[in-house]
Amino acid sequence: MHHLLRMTIAGMAALFAAPAHAEAKPRPNFIVVFIDDMGYGDLSCYGNDRVETTNIDRLASEGIRFTQFYVASPICSPSRTGLTTGQYPQRWEITSFLAARAENRKRGMRQWLDPKAPTLPRILSEAGYATGHFGKWHMGGQRDVGEAPLISEYGFDESLTQFEGLGERVLATFDTLYQDNGGKRGLEIGSEKLDRGDVTWMKRYEITPAFVDRAIGFMKKTSQTDQPFYVNVWPDDVHSPHEPSPEHRGDGERLDMFDGVVKELDTQLGPLFEYVRNDPKLRDNTLILLASDNGPEAGVGSAGPFRGAKGNLYEGGIREPLIAWGPGILKSGQAGATNDVTVIAAMDVAPSLLSLAGVESPKDVTFDGVDMSEALTGAATPRREQPIFWARPPDRKGPMNSWPDLAVRLGDLKLLVDEDGSNAQLFDLASDPGESRDLSASRTDDVERLKAEVLAWKREVTPPKRRGRQQ
Repeated sequence: MHHLLRMTIAGMAALFAAPAHAEAKPRPNFIVVFIDDMGYGDLSCYGNDRVETTNIDRLASEGIRFTQFYVASPICSPSRTGLTTGQYPQRWEITSFLAARAENRKRGMRQWLDPKAPTLPRILSEAGYATGHFGKWHMGGQRDVGEAPLISEYGFDESLTQFEGLGERVLATFDTLYQDNGGKRGLEIGSEKLDRGDVTWMKRYEITPAFVDRAIGFMKKTSQTDQPFYVNVWPDDVHSPHEPSPEHRGDGERLDMFDGVVKELDTQLGPLFEYVRNDPKLRDNTLILLASDNGPEAGVGSAGPFRGAKGNLYEGGIREPLIAWGPGILKSGQAGATNDVTVIAAMDVAPSLLSLAGVESPKDVTFDGVDMSEALTGAATPRREQPIFWARPPDRKGPMNSWPDLAVRLGDLKLLVDEDGSNAQLFDLASDPGESRDLSASRTDDVERLKAEVLAWKREVTPPKRRGRQQ
């Protein structure tokens, strides 16, 4: 009898006691899809009525669609720097697209992102993540700048890029465009002369599938060891030159070629999404973020309801699509939701993903971005309390030098102004997202307050003049 009583008590204790070594939930995987030169209105789930982007639309219908996402710059290199570092790109003297050495110097820019900059992949790698970059880089190693750091020096275990980065890369050939290059009709930018990694030539419209295939292969390798991963898939579509496969060219006119690239890009990203969706282990523990790096090229892409395009600081140059997908990470009931409330900046991605991964930021790193993980997972719709600042690329001045130099958004107000404080324009984006009604004459107190903030920011992020640096 006493024996049976002891067994019963032991059994009840085992039933109700917490396990001594409860299995911790595995750390989430992250995939960041950063599309090149795609405007706010170029996806059908953001209003494109010419092209149906079926695979991306499905991602949005199963995830959260954000309508107030901002990139760090209206042009590629600084935009990518802001997302990668979580800091304003001006801190690292990346203020426009990286080009040839002489042009970079003329514009007062560095030749590449300083490897001392904090990077999200490096922080995650040091915390045990497998990290891979597959796609456009454009933060060093382009044109005649062959001594830039390899992508691996920024925290990536594996990479495949194109002509704006070093390491293993794929270069584009064209059916009809550009000069003959040793038997290849290629985009002659000089990358094939830089060495620093194997080079493979392929058709322009085969490059995104190459990035997707390598990303999937990388994820398959990590699944064998149950290592969490962070993966960039950064296609260089829909950036010009536009040359989709022959069946997507329509009549071959410029807009037909652009639409063909948008549709083909959506199709080519499909296998990436399906690979994650069809693997229960990945589906329940992977967050996919899809966005664009800057506004559209004028004349082809669409900024939707917004004014402006690539290169300027009106909404069309800096406000971009953002979709967050992750059935096992998003709050229940968020599938198909739209967040019209939360203002998110690309600099927020690093602190937000680190928060979701349970990884502390290094003590010597101060992000300009803030933790927006609750918004990305649908747990909340926070209102941003911090301002966001922008500086126009120095080589994009607009017609008659008319494009504003600086911009700041705080709450619903946005101020655009020149560096000397002149030519202020003030807009209330809640009532006027198209920036058609300048309120600067009637709201002078707001103008002066925001002007003081953005001019102080510009002074704070502009490094002292470099003396004797080799870059």
